[in-house]
Amino acid sequence: MLSKVVCVTMPGMAPFEFGVICEVFGIDRSEHGGPVFDFHVTAAEPGPVRTKLGFDIVVTEGLGAADDADLVAIPAYQEGAGIHPDILRVVREAEARGAWVLSVCSGAFVLGAAGILDGRRSTTHWMYTDALARAYPQTEVDPDVLFVEDRKVVTGAGTAAGIDAALHIVRKELGAAAANIIARRMVVPPQRDGGQSQFIQAPVTECPSDSFAAVTEWMLHNLDRELTVDSLARRSLMSPRTFARRFRAELGTTPTAWLNRQRLLRAQQLLEETSRSLEEVAADTGFGAAAVMRHHFVKVLQTTPTAYRRTFGGSRVG
Repeated sequence: MLSKVVCVTMPGMAPFEFGVICEVFGIDRSEHGGPVFDFHVTAAEPGPVRTKLGFDIVVTEGLGAADDADLVAIPAYQEGAGIHPDILRVVREAEARGAWVLSVCSGAFVLGAAGILDGRRSTTHWMYTDALARAYPQTEVDPDVLFVEDRKVVTGAGTAAGIDAALHIVRKELGAAAANIIARRMVVPPQRDGGQSQFIQAPVTECPSDSFAAVTEWMLHNLDRELTVDSLARRSLMSPRTFARRFRAELGTTPTAWLNRQRLLRAQQLLEETSRSLEEVAADTGFGAAAVMRHHFVKVLQTTPTAYRRTFGGSRVG
């Protein structure tokens, strides 16, 4: 169970990415039914920590707090800044005992220096993916995703993708409802998938940025229907090829992948909050049959619908 979260600061860290970790894990959201984490901000040398933007953050707690952490999080930091050896030790020990390890943006270089990316897939901000691959050739760097999870080591791409990576861990540990509460308070989408592209092309002139808002909203309200690219294209007054191309350009993924992700999120919610049978949930979410839904759960979440309900349903089922 995700309970104790430790953010490790270091000289040259980026304030925004540091703030992302604090915002997701450091705020008491129990008033709205959200999780409360035992959150700590630490430093190898407690005291003033100079940020990338030139101001200091005063950190009073040392790295000892990370010894029993369920999650150790590393924010982005100034490229070329030295890494204290005790930080590398903390990261290695966390990975060795099976704790979650999260990096945001260039924080992936800390994980690489600690050696825990070797034999794993990883990512970072698209500006640094080539450098990460050169520095740590034993990791497979994917430059075109928002985040990567590989055996409880999560590397996030730039800035806002760190929110997606952090919410992914919350969702895996505490369920979709907990992640949704945090996302709602932060006013961010809870459903961006790790495989979504970092590169969202600028929409062409005749296709404004909100051009897919109506059709995606309609899709969310009609998940139980058969939604083909051809039918969605007709609804959007486009050819199927144009619809598919512009959808990916604006949303960073294919219509089918986006739709499957929304169906999966809706199924998670129903499994957590209702007592409907697996066949009913599959029908309500457009998977059609429980066996098809099970396939998607195993592929994306590495668990079955039954196991997911057993873990996260609990008192929510009524």
